[in-house]
Amino acid sequence: MNAYSALADDCYSNMNLSTEMALPTNRETILGFFERLQKSYPTMRNFYTRDNGDLVLEEDKDQGHQRWLSIEARRINSGFVNPTDLDEALEQHRLVLQQVPYMLSVSPLDCEALDYMMGFDFTYSGNHDALVAEALGTSSAMDGLLEMPGTEVLSFEPSITLGLEESCRRQARLMIETRTNAYQVRRGDFPEELISVYFTVRQYGSLEADASFEETLVSLREQCEELLDAFVIEQVLRPLAQAISTK
Repeated sequence: MNAYSALADDCYSNMNLSTEMALPTNRETILGFFERLQKSYPTMRNFYTRDNGDLVLEEDKDQGHQRWLSIEARRINSGFVNPTDLDEALEQHRLVLQQVPYMLSVSPLDCEALDYMMGFDFTYSGNHDALVAEALGTSSAMDGLLEMPGTEVLSFEPSITLGLEESCRRQARLMIETRTNAYQVRRGDFPEELISVYFTVRQYGSLEADASFEETLVSLREQCEELLDAFVIEQVLRPLAQAISTK
């Protein structure tokens, strides 16, 4: 498995390209784009339309790993859940980006934002928000609230966004998503659900005249992994995994 697989129950690599202009909706154009990806990845054979109109092509979900691709009105998304090697996921994302200028008429000028995201899911049956607060801690300003007798944490989803250079066009965002609600806390009945950690490095705006989508994505991936290795693994992922293992 890839270098991050042991850190969580599931780990995934996503690429998202948001455009300023609406993407083509012509049937022949869209099917031709999906068929080009299926030619490289024949196991991506499940094609469907979501209720909101998004178009999806994906592998079967029962293999332990899954490639997927979706097109929204102004966004193209590529993902690989539990890749054996993260280079395989990057190869998929790069293939998508190589095709979009020719098959979907998306140029680097039309780029609103390009993301490289690593996601991590932890399965946990219990109060997600209380666990995150326990594992990661809170600021001293909140300690008193947590220590009040008879209280339960109902929402604690820390997130932070950082500008990575002076123009703030390149940013990194760490976000934690919990799935516990007040009804579950009141009843003390917690189904087994996922706590998700998302770490994204994003490039905003049109790309430089001599830059390509693929080159920019490689740079985003390198920076994402550098920051993950330096900060996120030891300060966020391992504490969450350790807190779950003790419950």
